[in-house]
Amino acid sequence: CPVVLALKNGSVAMPPPADIVKVAIEWPGAFPKLMEIDQKKPLSSIIKEVCDGWSLANHDQFALQHADSSNFYITEKNRNEIKNGAILRLTTSPAQNAQQLHERIQSSSMDAKLEALKDLANYSRDITFAQEFINLDGISLLTQMVESGTERYQKLQKIMKPCFGDMLSFTLTAFVELMDHGIVSWDTFSVAFIKKIASYVNKFASDISILQRSLAILESMVLNSHDLYQKVAQEITIGQLIPHLQGTDQEIQTYTIAVINALFLKAPDDKRQEMANILAQKQLRSIILTHVIRAQRAINNEMAHQLYVLQVLTFNLLEDRMMTKMDPQDQAQRDIIFELRRIAFDAESEPNNSSGSIEKRKSMYTRDYKKLGFINHVNPAMDFTQTPPGMLALDNMLYFAKHHQDAYIRVRL
Repeated sequence: CPVVLALKNGSVAMPPPADIVKVAIEWPGAFPKLMEIDQKKPLSSIIKEVCDGWSLANHDQFALQHADSSNFYITEKNRNEIKNGAILRLTTSPAQNAQQLHERIQSSSMDAKLEALKDLANYSRDITFAQEFINLDGISLLTQMVESGTERYQKLQKIMKPCFGDMLSFTLTAFVELMDHGIVSWDTFSVAFIKKIASYVNKFASDISILQRSLAILESMVLNSHDLYQKVAQEITIGQLIPHLQGTDQEIQTYTIAVINALFLKAPDDKRQEMANILAQKQLRSIILTHVIRAQRAINNEMAHQLYVLQVLTFNLLEDRMMTKMDPQDQAQRDIIFELRRIAFDAESEPNNSSGSIEKRKSMYTRDYKKLGFINHVNPAMDFTQTPPGMLALDNMLYFAKHHQDAYIRVRL
């Protein structure tokens, strides 16, 4: 039931209609206007009404946007999200704003270009603006700036190099925000652009913002395009990524693991084990334990998720082995079982055991296999014909026996 307010004189006041929203609208250099927006009216009519109130012509060149930190444009699709008491701003239309920024980022003035790229990085979060800027072939303009930017601006005086770092950071930020809207396919990018982004992972390792955005771009390339995966895999090695896990910035560590996960996920089946071997050689597990898990800070949700994904991808490599039955007739596999027995009981073996009768050795082996916990004491190979765990169990037992021999013997005792 609608809420009614009882007044002192006994009459009642009905709440305002649901289609009416009371807002304040700002315009630079003027006092804000308090007005009621009728949500049943076309948005263009409301903008015209606001423009007429400030005597502004060409109302089709204006738009309304939220005056909060988002600065998102108000459209027919999202206008129902406006709440009573909201503060809006009258501003240039998305199309005109995109056109102006498209021109400004090509300015010959370094200061003007820097300010324009900063604005572009901010506005690109809004899908309404992003669509207009992309329609102007804005993505291509940004990629061209990235491809040619390093050589061009590093020739400037040393005083301008910090400016280049900021410009590159805002350029990459704008690129990431625009691509996140899913309007443009990732398959359209050149090898030159990929090489440039990959080079930033090493060249600008000390610049956190450039490194973070470069890693984010590489991850998206790998996840969204098979062709780009192959090109990125040729440009980035695990050895180049590992040092970023040894720093103190958890966001960089998170993006680094995300790139490793993406490369792992998209790698062909025959390449995944090879990649896992490289990760083992590079001591990835030890590095993560030391610099991430045991670091003196809490692990945030995104890092926890990426670690979980890495763990799942690693465990998945064991599935084939887990579902492989042992062949009791395979002598090489049977030799592994003999090796387990030898390590466990070698110290207790009598010097002349090997010279005993076959029956005596069989009896001794059966006793030892029973002590080791095998179900089938006569032919322990049969224990590994059940899947799971299959051959994975034997692999783990052999690793334990060889690499932790004292502990293995204590367990047996």
